[in-house]
Amino acid sequence: MCVNYLAVQDARRYEAAFGVQIPLGPWAWELYPKSRGTFIRRRGDAIGLEREATGGTWGLLPWFAKTPEIKFNTVNARKETLATAPSYKTPWARGQRCIVPMDAFFEPNWQTGRHIRWKFTRRDGGPIAVAGLWERWRGNRSQQEIISYTLLTVNADDHQLMSCMHRPGQEKRMLALLDPAEYDEWLERPPADALELLRQYPPELLADEAAPRPAPQDSQALKEMADSAYKTSE
Repeated sequence: MCVNYLAVQDARRYEAAFGVQIPLGPWAWELYPKSRGTFIRRRGDAIGLEREATGGTWGLLPWFAKTPEIKFNTVNARKETLATAPSYKTPWARGQRCIVPMDAFFEPNWQTGRHIRWKFTRRDGGPIAVAGLWERWRGNRSQQEIISYTLLTVNADDHQLMSCMHRPGQEKRMLALLDPAEYDEWLERPPADALELLRQYPPELLADEAAPRPAPQDSQALKEMADSAYKTSE
């Protein structure tokens, strides 16, 4: 499970990689659950395939929620249950897929027997594109609208890098990263065909290094992450 990543902040780099301008913010630079980030989706009123960049809350708020409070851990969604999990099956069936741009993401490395924060980037220095799913929530008695998104994950028990992440005995998961040639396919394919694009990313295309956290008392972001932790997941 990924609960921390760095967004693509440079506007020129964002547009060069994804073909759209970064939307007006403000957006978080380092994201934790409930942070505000950007993502890229298919523009709904376009005749053909056209991308647009927008923003939302990281942690998908299901359309059926009674209040705007997220009660489950929806920052990550498993490939295996996209079509069946209550929070995801409706946006998945509607084709509400998106691409989440990143410069880096972090996972807990337990090779030493204790948690060490580990950073992953693309070896060629390009932005990372993670497959995501977005949703729109509207309050029943108000004009309130909340756009939110989740990051999709795949099994990584046998992945050269990701099999070292997370606690021993836990299933290993990794974000579903996309190649640039797959961006439009991911946004355009029917749901059943889009599943084929969710797979392990080649380890040789990733660079990784230790990235210890700052002292908790010096990091407001860590406090916010702790405050936003969820007790259950779907």
